[in-house]
Order: sequence, then C-alpha cells, then structure tokens
Amino acid sequence: MLRTALFNTTRSTARPTLLVRQSVRPTYQVFARYESSKANDALKAARKAKDKLQKDWQGPVLTYEQVKPKTLSPSTDAYLIDVREPDEVMQGSIPSSVNLPLSVLANSFHLTPQAFKAQHGFEKPRKQQEVVFYCRSGVRSASACDIARRNGYENIFNYEGSWLEWTSREGGGKGSTA
Repeated sequence: MLRTALFNTTRSTARPTLLVRQSVRPTYQVFARYESSKANDALKAARKAKDKLQKDWQGPVLTYEQVKPKTLSPSTDAYLIDVREPDEVMQGSIPSSVNLPLSVLANSFHLTPQAFKAQHGFEKPRKQQEVVFYCRSGVRSASACDIARRNGYENIFNYEGSWLEWTSREGGGKGSTA
C-alpha cells in the first residue's frame, strides 16, 4: 500500500522582512509518497541481481610475460584486440593484434558475423573464444572487457600494461607493427 501525504511548504525570501512591511510568502503544495508495506524477498533479490549486472566488472589481467607467447604463435582460437583509435594504431601495434576501436566496439558486437567481417576485416569473435584487449595504458581495455562481458563474451582478458609496457619491453614503436 502507498500513502500520499500533502505538505504545505513556504518559500523563504532572500530579503529580510521589515517590521513595518509584511512580506507575503507564496505557499506551495508538495506531495510525498511513502511505501507502507515492505518489498517482498523476490523483489529485493531481483534488484540485487540487477545491481550486480550494472556494476563495473574487472576482467582477469594478463602480464607482458603472458601476452608475449600469444604474439609469437597466433591462434585462430584467440584474438588480441587493440581498442585504440586508428590514428593511435599508426604509431605501431603489438604483432598479431587486430584493431577494433573502443568507440565502435559495443555496436560491432551487435553486427552479424558477415557484416562484422565486412566492416573490420576479420572474423567476429565467438562468445566462448579467448579475447585479450589492450590499449595505450590499460584504461580503455578495461572498459572494453566490461563491454564484451555485457554482450555475453565469457573468456575475456585485459592486458593492463598495454602499449606503453609493450614498447618499453620491446624497445620501439613503429618496429613493433605486425
């Protein structure tokens, strides 16, 4: 049951009132709703599940030592996806990686496999396929992991060191291009 209460509130004026002159304050009516019955357990559980889905998710993090072997022997069962914008990728990229900018990532996951390949030039990752995201410093790749998870992808990893760590370990920018 819901009860509605009616309150009369007055609006305070910014000017001080003088003793000689009475100021007239307008009266406003405000409705407030009170829930008189408690929400049942099923509703609470549904709200908790919704909150859990909507909170940000941190995917498993990979290190340089874990990513390096993936670049030396690429597999069709795993993708290394660079989520930087194309002008950033021109500086170089990790060998065997493909570019899928974060700005188009969410919309691209909704494309059909044929439309995805036509737009990006590589096969659309399968939901169970291993996908490793990286960017410049690891922030956008964490967002990409969250977007992929919300779109049903299960085997997601974040190379947190990303491009900055890769170039410091490998010793170059343009030379690291695939």
